[in-house]
Amino acid sequence: MIRTLRAFDPHAIKLVIFDLDGTLIDSRLDLVHSVNAALRHIKRPELTDETIASYVGDGAPILIQRALGGEIVSEALVRKGLEFFLAYYREHKLDHTTVYSGIFEALGAIQNSDRADPNTDPKADPNRNRNGAVRKMAVLSNKPVVPSRAIVDALGLGTFFTQVYGGNSFATKKPDPEGARKLLEEYGARPDEAAIVGDSHVDIETGRNAGLWTIGVTYGFAPHTLDDPAPDVLIDAPQELSELFSR
Repeated sequence: MIRTLRAFDPHAIKLVIFDLDGTLIDSRLDLVHSVNAALRHIKRPELTDETIASYVGDGAPILIQRALGGEIVSEALVRKGLEFFLAYYREHKLDHTTVYSGIFEALGAIQNSDRADPNTDPKADPNRNRNGAVRKMAVLSNKPVVPSRAIVDALGLGTFFTQVYGGNSFATKKPDPEGARKLLEEYGARPDEAAIVGDSHVDIETGRNAGLWTIGVTYGFAPHTLDDPAPDVLIDAPQELSELFSR
């Protein structure tokens, strides 16, 4: 069900920024296995799938720190666990990861591109945004940029996105607005002409900090965090993204 807390006009949106994990892709198992492999490597107890999934969203270093349960450990141990996690995940990032059902259709609807008929006159497409251009889409993840781009391409999502940024693409990660502001600059969009879609408070805070419209998805890893701050729009399934942007 689509719940709108602030009047949202999709035709005014020129740029849509997507989170990756828990929003476009279900990467839960590969992240869980990689974290537990790192914990085994540094001789710490493994964690449940649900616990690890709840730690995802703020980047790999914080993920490993949370996996250590907040215990006081040396920086060397954290670094050892992080390095093993990144190496293991690099090799196993696509073992179980899939695109959420309905995402391809939703991206096609949001982009408003005439993929089915390249001879179609773009100006005749009533679903184009108000300036007559194809709506642009980008990925802004806190996952490192190399695996982010590799996953996007391997799962067939690359054709939809003209830019993919990761957690190490900038000096700061989400919810700092640096990445979002860079995307606004690259695409020549004002903040009120852009929306961010994500599954956690990190994405909503990023949008708020950059002045963007915010869309929260409850089917991801952290729906329990979407209450504060509340997004402008809340949806329960990828298919509802298509409906939202077709209004």
